[in-house]
Amino acid sequence: MATNPPSGDGHRNGAVKDRSQTQTPSGHWVKRDKETGQFMDVKTTDKTPFKGITKEKK
Repeated sequence: MATNPPSGDGHRNGAVKDRSQTQTPSGHWVKRDKETGQFMDVKTTDKTPFKGITKEKK
């Protein structure tokens, strides 16, 4: 995981490793594990991407 000192200031230093994200046809973002390729989480609250996670190229 990426480091984030000092805690609570709302920013991240570097990207989250071993994860990527892609957008579904409905517009929601899905987090994927790069090692296994399995989907980990879907962001259903809004249609903005996850913070600090690499986006996959189409």
